[in-house]
Amino acid sequence: MNKNLVFALQQVVPVIFPYLFIGIAFGVLMDEAGYSVGWSFISGVFIYAGSMQIVMVSLLTAGASLGTIAMMTFFVNARHIFYGIAFIDTFRKMGWKYPYMVVTLTDEVYSILCAVNYPNDLEIKKVDFYITLILHLVWIFSCVAGALFGQLIPFDLAGIEFSATAFFVTVCMNQWQQMDSHLPAITGLISALVFYFILGPNQFILPALSVSVLALVLMKTKIHQTLTMAIDQ
Repeated sequence: MNKNLVFALQQVVPVIFPYLFIGIAFGVLMDEAGYSVGWSFISGVFIYAGSMQIVMVSLLTAGASLGTIAMMTFFVNARHIFYGIAFIDTFRKMGWKYPYMVVTLTDEVYSILCAVNYPNDLEIKKVDFYITLILHLVWIFSCVAGALFGQLIPFDLAGIEFSATAFFVTVCMNQWQQMDSHLPAITGLISALVFYFILGPNQFILPALSVSVLALVLMKTKIHQTLTMAIDQ
């Protein structure tokens, strides 16, 4: 068996199960929302946005416009722009694989590529490509499996869309506990509450996200100082 592929498989093992869990949840939600298996497959191939796909289902069922969904996806996943900067030169040397590597650089792929130690007898470019491709295929499979699984479940799944809310509440609580500076979370909360009461539940998301990003950019020095002080202590 290809030693580059074997090594890549070893690197992705810790990430496969979270991919399967979230992807299956997305597929079930898509089926519950009335979308066919084909749409789950297309979403897994071309959107490939992890938890944002779960949020997308809730936005679609709530009647949100495609513009709103696109803008929210951009804000949520804008961090990938900064991830990609570190790998531009590496990916450019991969020829026709360059565009694919760029659009499939997820949080998990980034963390693996940053931490992997390559043996001298392996081809780094091939290993990186296999890592990215394997995880993408796992995600596509999990999205389709979830959609098929949703069709086979004999009982009503009404309310399962709350899993997206529960997921993000868990992520928020985890970040609150791990981060030394709580300014980003507090900023997001205040912005969301203000625009929720001003614009209502259907129009507050984009303005709240925009103001939050602007406020965090203006406060980046203060946040950095808070984190530095915490590390020094």
